[in-house]
Amino acid sequence: MIALAHPAIGEAERDAVLEVLGSGRLIQGSRVASLEARFAAMCGAAHAVATSSGTAALHVALLAHGVGPGDDVVTTPFSFVATVNAILYTGARPVFADVDDETLLVDPSRVEAALTERTRAIVPVHLYGRACDMDALRAVAARRGVPLIEDAAQAAFASSRGVKVGASGTAIFSLYATKNATAGEGGMVATDDPAVARACRLLRNQGASAPNEHALLGFNYRMTEIAAAIGEVQVGRLPELVARRRDNARFYGEALRGVRAPPDDDGCAWNQYVVRVAPPPGCALSAAAYRTDLVLGLASRGIEARAYYPRPLTEVRHVAARGFGGDAAPKVASRAASEVLAVPVHPGVTDADREAVARALNELVASR
Repeated sequence: MIALAHPAIGEAERDAVLEVLGSGRLIQGSRVASLEARFAAMCGAAHAVATSSGTAALHVALLAHGVGPGDDVVTTPFSFVATVNAILYTGARPVFADVDDETLLVDPSRVEAALTERTRAIVPVHLYGRACDMDALRAVAARRGVPLIEDAAQAAFASSRGVKVGASGTAIFSLYATKNATAGEGGMVATDDPAVARACRLLRNQGASAPNEHALLGFNYRMTEIAAAIGEVQVGRLPELVARRRDNARFYGEALRGVRAPPDDDGCAWNQYVVRVAPPPGCALSAAAYRTDLVLGLASRGIEARAYYPRPLTEVRHVAARGFGGDAAPKVASRAASEVLAVPVHPGVTDADREAVARALNELVASR
């Protein structure tokens, strides 16, 4: 099976883990601090704060910016559920602004239209490793005086107009197993605000300012030394890992036929390569059923593919049950959710693998 995702773990990562095991220090020590310094340098941030997951990173970042009950947070309806979960953890209300049809990133004009008197933050998501239009979003945020908290869980080493994601303001990243750099599990808050960094450090460690001194209600969101050891090696390898993703993405952009390929973008880090598929004229299948047919056809040829994501966040059960689905479904996100299909793009995809993926998908589409 050509897997949709596979971590690129080598001898350096294994050696780093064994070194930690031999040290006897397994939780939030020098390795975590070293990873934080390396991550901050990678994205050009003044501070980086490691957490146990990307979801935890977004949760503490929102709290550090004062988001809480009674507040509104404007975000995209097209993302992994962790984006909206973290907002709900704070007691705030998610407000969804629809996405751009080409990039599937949140539309800045719709963000501005979604702002309310209660808006406390804007959370754009750099989906699939592609950076949002941060210039436009910063202008929107500045006009209303609200912070941007970037969900860059999928976008380590991505850039927008030559500026690395995480280089200014506050951004969160994931170091989950499928991400461009992994720690197995983990997250990071990158920020240029020392007050935000300090709050995140307190919040991730039970609110402790010193041993047995707890300044506020915090959480057990610490990163382990083992995770940090893997993560530090992986962050050092990001240039080569992302370069291979970009090479695979360029190949697909030229080789695939009969599907809607994502737009070219030199700054995209290609955490996922997602095309859009639609049934041909005269086909009796719905868009979602047609996609399922393609997924099964690829699987029969030893290729894993999947919908990223099969429904907008407004249709996630617990979100809709809380009344946060909105009065009308986000049209672009809803249509895209029935069409998106991710194919393997990770660094372990060989030239032969990607040729097999393109050949199989092209043949399946042509035969439908």
